[in-house]
Parts: sequence; C-alpha cells; structure tokens
Amino acid sequence: MRNRIWAGVLGSILILGAGAGVGYAIKTEMPKQLNGAPLLAVGEVKKSLKDIIFETQKLVVMIETDTGSQGSGFLYNNSGDLLTNAHVVSGVRHVRVKTSDARVLEGEVIGISTDTDIAVVRVKELAGVEPLPIARYEKAEVGDDVLAVGSPLGFQNTITTGIISGTDRSFQIEPYSYNGLYQISAPIAPGNSGGPLVDLATGAVLGINSAGLEEGLIGFSIPISNVIVIVEGWSRQPMTMLPNLSLTEGTNVLDEDDSLEQLAEYLVNHFYDSINSRDYVYAYSLLGGDWKESTSYVKFREGYLTTRNVVIDDIHVAVSGEEATATAVLSVDERRNSENVLSKYQVTYKVGYENDQLKLLTGKGKAIKK
Repeated sequence: MRNRIWAGVLGSILILGAGAGVGYAIKTEMPKQLNGAPLLAVGEVKKSLKDIIFETQKLVVMIETDTGSQGSGFLYNNSGDLLTNAHVVSGVRHVRVKTSDARVLEGEVIGISTDTDIAVVRVKELAGVEPLPIARYEKAEVGDDVLAVGSPLGFQNTITTGIISGTDRSFQIEPYSYNGLYQISAPIAPGNSGGPLVDLATGAVLGINSAGLEEGLIGFSIPISNVIVIVEGWSRQPMTMLPNLSLTEGTNVLDEDDSLEQLAEYLVNHFYDSINSRDYVYAYSLLGGDWKESTSYVKFREGYLTTRNVVIDDIHVAVSGEEATATAVLSVDERRNSENVLSKYQVTYKVGYENDQLKLLTGKGKAIKK
C-alpha cells in the first residue's frame, strides 16, 4: 500500500515536472518562433505571393482615352470607383476601361486634381464588386516588400516586385507637385501610372504608382493615406465640371446653346467642387484678373483651410447683358477652435467672360444668423 502511494506521488511529480518543462519551452522558444511573423487566426492560411498577385490583378484595369493617353487604375471602393493618376485622364470626361476578364467598359471621370496627380473614374458596371483593401492609416517603411501592378507599354496586368527603398521623397513634374512619396525599387514604366503599390505582407494597397526615372530602375508612389480623404470626397460628391475641360466640351451636362444663366450656375458649383477637393490652385484659377490682383493665392488658400465641406442649398442667377449675378445659400462644415461647426452663408458672385473664358469676377459673402 505504501509503495502504491509513493508511486502515485512520484508520478504526479513527473507529470508536473513535464508540464513545467513544456511551459518553460513555450515561454522561451515561442517568442523566437513568432518574432517578426504575423499571428494567424485558427484555421487561417497565410496568403502566398501568388494569392496576393491573383487577387490584386482581378481589380486592376487598363485605362485608355481618345487623346491617346494610356495608364492603369484600381477599384478602391464598392461604388465602382477607380483610383488613378490625373495625368492619365486629364482633359477628358469619358474613358475606356479594360478589365482583367477582357471586358471593355465606359468610365466617367468624377474627380481630378490639377495639383496632386490623382483622379477618380466611376464605372457603373463595377458597382458592388469587392474592392482592394486599402492601407488607410498605415505607412510603409524602408525595406518593406512590395509589388506594383499596371499596364506598362500596353501589356495589361504586368507585375513588378521590389522594396520600399526610400520615403518622404518630393519633386515637381509640371503641373503636379509630388510630396511625401515612397521610392521603390520596382520600376514604373509608361502605362504603370495609376496602378496600385501593394504590401506583400498584407495584400493592402499602400500607394498609387505615379512616376519613374528615365533609367527605369527607380519608381515613385503616392501614399494612399495622403490622398484617401480627397478621393472619397469626390466619390461622395462627384465634380459637376472638370479642370482642363471647356464649359461646353465633353461634360454631358452642358450644350452649346446653354444660356449664361446655366453656365454661371455650373461655374459656381464647379468652384465649390474644387474647394471640397482641396484643389485650391484650380479654384483660384477660376477667379477673374481683378480679383486675383486684390487677393493673393496665399491669402485665398488660408481663407479655406478650415473649410471641411461646402453644400450649395440654393442658387439663383440673374443675367444683365453679358454678366450674371449668382446668389447662393451655403451650408459650410468648418473647423473652429478644435470643433466642427455647421454654418450658413449667403454669397454673391459676378460672373462674366474674360479672354473668352467664364470667370468669377467678384464675390462677397455674409453669415446667416440662426
């Protein structure tokens, strides 16, 4: 009996010892095994490079215009909106979109900047399709593995891989300013522009491939976290008129016989589209010469820095001779003392032609008390 008791005690000690040994092994060895590796949920399988390439290629398109421009774009939301470079679609309203499954669809440019090289193209047939995941807040670091997808030289869905070889690069390629860019070892050739830069660890889009050096060994990509707020603004409220388009060309909104009253209303809407997209350079270009002489661009821009969004509640246009007076009531979401405030304003613009282009000649506004 006594021998049985000692045998049980000894067995318990051995079991406890084994448990402690396993616990020690887990404590000391597991961190080594997990160091630098992503944690996966039970049953989850880490995506391979081939998986990420396949899933990305399905949502990358080739974009062509009647002006001969050709580039790439990718689906970034479930409304059928493609993100691309402004220089790919500049000067046109409608584009041809070639998908990975060989469809040719019509796309409409609904937002474009004249300062930052970004634009949004809406394709109705792609609405409801699950978009690429977006790295909204994450920033890439030097050494991160990436792949660039695009259509260089017309070869659709071409893949190039590389690493982030630099960050926060800035330069100017007229008319666009490129700031805070990723420098990548994956080359950017003609046709790659507008395609996504994808994080190989997560499959999420880090940036928009935009420029490359002539040597073809270095590329540059706009971090998507820098521009996502602007492009989402265009998706919520598409621009009624586009930069570099005449007021009567290619808008599908205006006809040659449109009156000055209609044109003046469209111009005021176009002005606030530019303000909402934070394209202050283009908004400033819509002002008449006398107004610009009395108000510098710096002062003009400062006046709108706290403006988050403008909605035109009502607008009335009266025509007298070759000029029009547009009076509008605005709801303005603005930032004051670290708080968001919704304010009401009444603004009045004189609209007329200057060097055969319709301009906002003068403007004034006043707050509407609640």
